[in-house]
Amino acid sequence: MLKSKIETIAENLMTIHPLLFRSLSKPMKARTSITPAGLFVLRGLKKNGILSMSLIGKYLSMPKPHITVIIDRLIEEGYVERHHDPDDRRIVNISITEKGLTDLDEINQIIAEELKVKLLVLDADELEQLSVSSQNVKDKLLYILSKEKV
Repeated sequence: MLKSKIETIAENLMTIHPLLFRSLSKPMKARTSITPAGLFVLRGLKKNGILSMSLIGKYLSMPKPHITVIIDRLIEEGYVERHHDPDDRRIVNISITEKGLTDLDEINQIIAEELKVKLLVLDADELEQLSVSSQNVKDKLLYILSKEKV
């Protein structure tokens, strides 16, 4: 019983991101050239300040060559900057620019507005259920992540 419950939860959680991505990707592509991975990087930099390329790779669970491509594109668009660590030139740190912060806020507003429009198809009871459920999922995921070793 417990194993099948865990399998069901895992399956449900694995479908959330693709469903959200599919729902929001078309309106996002029309308004910005930033990829979803680029958005994750910008959000991480906004939250944490300067991050090394290695930490960004861990944050996105991607190998460094993939992160380099994402960062290079964000640099080209003026969203982030590279900084070499003064104590160890092998370490490359990334920071978000003012343009990156401004555009990220705008993109987050666009995403929020798109989600709000999509949520209008639900009635008051369904909205309440989704509110409670989404908060529970967020809380449980944060708890699970707090137990992981970084």
